[in-house]
Order: sequence, then structure tokens, then C-alpha cells
Amino acid sequence: MSNPLKVENENVSISIKHRKPSRARFMILSLLFFGTAINYLDRTNMAVAASAIQDDLGLDPAMLGLILSAFGWTYAFMQVPGGWLTDRFGPRVVYGISLLLFSLFTLLQGFAKNFGTLFGLRLGLGFAESPAFPANSRVVASWFPQRERALATGVYTAGEYVGLAIATPFLFWLLSSFGWHSIFIVTGIIGLIFALVWYKFYKDPKDSRYINKEEMDYIREGGGLADSAGQGQKINWSKARHLFKHRQFWGIYIGQFAVASTLYFFLTWFPSYLVQEKGITLLKAGFIGSIPYIAAGIGVLVGGFWSDKMVKRGVSVGVARKTPIILGLLGACTIILANYTTSIALVIAVMSFAFFSQGMSAITWTLVSDMAPKELVGLAGGIFNFAGNLSAIVTPIVIGIILSATNSFNGAIVFVGVVALIGALSYIFIVGDVKRIEISDNE
Repeated sequence: MSNPLKVENENVSISIKHRKPSRARFMILSLLFFGTAINYLDRTNMAVAASAIQDDLGLDPAMLGLILSAFGWTYAFMQVPGGWLTDRFGPRVVYGISLLLFSLFTLLQGFAKNFGTLFGLRLGLGFAESPAFPANSRVVASWFPQRERALATGVYTAGEYVGLAIATPFLFWLLSSFGWHSIFIVTGIIGLIFALVWYKFYKDPKDSRYINKEEMDYIREGGGLADSAGQGQKINWSKARHLFKHRQFWGIYIGQFAVASTLYFFLTWFPSYLVQEKGITLLKAGFIGSIPYIAAGIGVLVGGFWSDKMVKRGVSVGVARKTPIILGLLGACTIILANYTTSIALVIAVMSFAFFSQGMSAITWTLVSDMAPKELVGLAGGIFNFAGNLSAIVTPIVIGIILSATNSFNGAIVFVGVVALIGALSYIFIVGDVKRIEISDNE
């Protein structure tokens, strides 16, 4: 006769053994998605308000270009310190403080009265947002196995575009109804609220009460850095030279500048392009201007899903990651076709395809998670984002200068297309094998 207690214990043991992994990583991904949406809302609201600010403050296109670029000055140059802070203190604290500060700077822009104040607050915004994407990269590397990272990166990156697609008509309505000041006040308050949400719900894998052992094992066995997430890393700066020593890092740095150049055209001058170059009213620009953002959001998801699908089918990581990026950058070059039509419908179609392609190429952040030495993921993300966000300085200023000199956006559109082509060539000829760089203790 069998022992009932023994049978019950065996059943419990079998139940535990076959318990399904929890899905806490997707809750974390939702936080990254909404955080990124707010992040881009706060840096892009200036583009919606640009024409009104230009008229209100009496700015010429070159001065407006300086204001649009001000964010990029501090944002780009703080990427390495932002990445170091993320490695040193962990994403929960660093990103939480970042959210709080950049939302406050956004709110204060609603009370700016002159060029100097607005320029200074945009510098402050860039400074405060600098840890955001290094933190995103570290969170994905910690919470997701390698085979899910491209899709995870695509989902949170889609937050950039989905948030803008939804919010752009609303921001134009605020502009038309209450003036440009209201845009910054409303978006700033939204960010302050989310900062509290982030700090309450984000935890590293080992500290989360929503994750079970099976999910931890799944992440760990898939190459995720769940065990080291949140651990303060003391950076050995002699080892940091490896982030410049290998050609694949230089390749992705050049490529990221190109990917971000197309993005920053849309984040800075695109609404003004519709209003000034194409003569579209503010409210109409708000609605049709959101279409390319929707296309870009779809492009990010397509690129991430396609890349991860290739990895799961046994395609090499290098081919799976680089193919959507290269095709996306080549597709972004088609933005130049907008110079050859006066049809608003065709212009929006061309811009939507170019931005869809740019979105597909935006899975580049997976390469940081795949290639960076595990003790330098945050710092590598900082340098990578620094390279990309030099375009936040260069693109708005160059477009402003071209516009002042020619009174036309045609040259600006050509500039954006040529830079995208350079990025594609960098991924084709400079970036080599995609594999994690390992640093020995003797190096």
C-alpha cells in the first residue's frame, strides 16, 4: 500500500519542477516603453512649439536651430558620465533621478520668456536625460536573454514613436488652444508622475518579487546578466580602451550617428517643414504629421521581431542584427524623393517610408548588449549614445544654416539622406563579427 504523504510530496515536487517561468520581464519592458515615450515627448515638444516660439521671441532660423540643438549639446557629452553612473549605482536610482530632473526642466520651459532662458533649460534637459538609454540597455541586458533582446529593444524604442504619434495631435491642440507654454507644462507634469511610478515598480531581477526561479534561470541560461544587475561596478578606465580598440565599435558608432540623424530631423525640424515648406495649418500638421511616427513605431517592431526570428532559426547573430539595420538605413535614404513632389500625400508617403525604415534600423542598441564587455555595458551604451547624439547637435544646426542660406528645405533633406547612406556603408564594411568582447584580468 502506497504512502499518501509520499505521493503528495512527489506531486508537489513534480509541480514545482514543471512550474512555468514568470513573465516579470515584460512588466519591466512596459516601464521602459512608457519611460521612453515620455523621454521623447519631452525632447520633441520643442519641435511642435518651434514656429510659435520663433514668432513670439523674434528668432531667425539659425537661432531657432541653436535652440533645437541645445538639448543635444549636453545630452551627447553627458552620455559617458551617464553610462558610468548607471554602471556604478544601477538603473533604478539613476534613471529615477533622471526622470525627475528632466521632467522638471521640461515644466520650467513653460515659463521661459527669452532666448537665453529657453536655451539654458534645453541644455539642462539634455543633461538630465543623458542616463536614460544607457540605463535602458543595461536593463534589457539584465532582464532578457539574447534571443529576445532585439524585440525587447524594439518594443521600448517603439515608445519613442508611438508616444509621439499619439501625443502630436494633442500637443498641436494645446498649442492652438492655450499657446506654446502649455505644451511644456503638461508634458512636464506627466513626467513627474511617471518618475514616482518607475521608482516604485522597477527592481533588478534578484530583488523583484514578481520573478520566480524559473524565469531567473531562463534569463541566465539565455545569456542575460540577471546575476550582476544592479551591482555597482568600479570602472577600470584602462579596460575602457577596449570600447575604442575594436573596429566593430567604431562601425556602430558611425552607424548610430546616421540612424539618429534621420531621427533628429523628425524630432526637430519636421513640423516646421510641414508648416513652412508645405503650407499646412497647425492642426492639420498635427494629425498628418503623426503618420510618419506611427510608421516608425511599426518599423521598430518589425526590425526587432525579424531580427529575433532569425536568431531563433539559427541565423548568426551578426547577420540577424545587421540585416534590418542596413536595409533600414538604405530605406531612410529615400527621404530625398520628397524634394521631387509637391503633393502633400506623396510627401507624407515618402516621409512615412523613410521613417519606417529608420525605425527598423533602430534596433542598433541590441549590439551594445551583444558586444560590450559585461562589466562595461553601461559605459559602452554611453559612448554609443554619445556618438549617435552628436547628430542632435549637428543635424538641427546644419538644417538651420541651410534654411537661412537657401530659404528651402531641399538641401536639408539631401543632407539627411546622404548621412543615412554613410551609416549603411559603415555597417556593411566596418562592423565585423557581432560577439561579446571579453576582457581578461591581465588586460
